[in-house]
Amino acid sequence: MSANPTRTAEGRVWLITGTSSGFGRAIAEAALAAGDTVIATARRPEALDDLAAAHPGRVVPVALDVTDPAQVNAVVAEAVLWYGRIDVLVNNAGRGHVGAVEETTDAELRSLMDLHFFGPANLARAVLPHMRANGSGAIVQLSSMGGRMSFPGVGAYSATKHALEGLSEALAAEVRPHGVDVMIVEPSAFRTGFAGGVHSESAPVEGYEATVGPFRSSFAASDGNQPGDPVKAAAAIVAALAADEVPLRLALGDTAIDRIRESLQAQEAELHAWEHVSRAMDFD
Repeated sequence: MSANPTRTAEGRVWLITGTSSGFGRAIAEAALAAGDTVIATARRPEALDDLAAAHPGRVVPVALDVTDPAQVNAVVAEAVLWYGRIDVLVNNAGRGHVGAVEETTDAELRSLMDLHFFGPANLARAVLPHMRANGSGAIVQLSSMGGRMSFPGVGAYSATKHALEGLSEALAAEVRPHGVDVMIVEPSAFRTGFAGGVHSESAPVEGYEATVGPFRSSFAASDGNQPGDPVKAAAAIVAALAADEVPLRLALGDTAIDRIRESLQAQEAELHAWEHVSRAMDFD
């Protein structure tokens, strides 16, 4: 904890990325409703002016591009200088991407990895020394049901979320003895801007019309019609962080539960079917 914080925080101090809309905005509002203080980051912090005006003194809009490591370190250092601590980090900034694996360029894949994996990893590394020194804290990683399974058209996106989940599972075991919780959130389709303007698409390659084509068409068309309510998701996240045992993974939405369960059952069946081969690998 900083010896002489320059500001007084009400409640917990949250640092949330991608707060201008969607899950980020909903989580910020839920934290504020709980009486907490929010350092709300976005690439365009002016988009947060209304949130700051509605909660004077408890919202600090900050410019942050999570793919810029120097900016990440500067924002965390400034937050600790202000309040002496960061109690909850929410790695939420992200975007969707549609494309077959063959269609996805190296630049597109690296850009997604920077946003969904390296950015959150850098932020976690930046806040952890302070959380460990305080003996408390929580890191919330916004993943997706695509972080545990995948399907045609989302291979690149799912790859970034699988990477984030693998990192986070190890991280959770590493920092639990220091009083720090890690929670991976796995939503299905929620009514955010995710399927609208906040996604990118690879140029189509002939031959994937039957496998990727249907999702390419339906994804953008789903914008505004998704069943999930971001306000309910935010409330669930805040409630889970307050549980006696914070879950490592929190799936949100009917589709997330159904698709993750189907994937786990298929993996279990395949593991069983090939177990006789898998177990026969030792030297005679």
